[in-house]
Amino acid sequence: MRVLAEVHRHDGYPLNWPVQPGAWLSDGPLLGSWVAELDGRPVGHIGLSHAAAGDSAPALWSGRTGAPPEAAAVVTRLFVSPGARGHSLGALLVGRAVEEAQRHGLHPVLDVLSGDAAAAALYERLGWELMDTVEQQWSPQQTVYVRCYAAPLAARWASASALVSQKDGTRPVPPRPDTRHRHVVYAGQGAAPSGGQGEY
Repeated sequence: MRVLAEVHRHDGYPLNWPVQPGAWLSDGPLLGSWVAELDGRPVGHIGLSHAAAGDSAPALWSGRTGAPPEAAAVVTRLFVSPGARGHSLGALLVGRAVEEAQRHGLHPVLDVLSGDAAAAALYERLGWELMDTVEQQWSPQQTVYVRCYAAPLAARWASASALVSQKDGTRPVPPRPDTRHRHVVYAGQGAAPSGGQGEY
């Protein structure tokens, strides 16, 4: 939970700190989750879930494509430690989640708070399509606006993912068969970052 706490202090994500952070990370009908490591240290995370009732992004995607919302998978809980940014770890994590969604025959979608410019920039740089910005009522006292995205076509994503996976020596590590967590490792000790520190 150390990395999540760092991200919350630095970026305000998650917007509302969960009472049980571990449970929050695995909340919902989870298809899988992945941890990013840099020089052997966990520095990032992403999850992938089945669409649930009331999810905005699957509903928007369904309305656009005519497919049922259950044919979408929701990319969620993406964060990278502030000190580990600039190594394309966020892009690599997104790539792994997209690959898993496609393995299940599902189309990846997601939503992000409208004020999270860094995350929105990452998704748009990777070719994700902004479907709409919608209002969500998180509680009687809290209304938020989220940007809902759909992943690009599979062929387009495969090309981008291949480029990311080779950059600066980044390489995926095979999943461990006895856990729901899959590990993605940045294997570039001492290598120069690929972008600015404000990037994922």
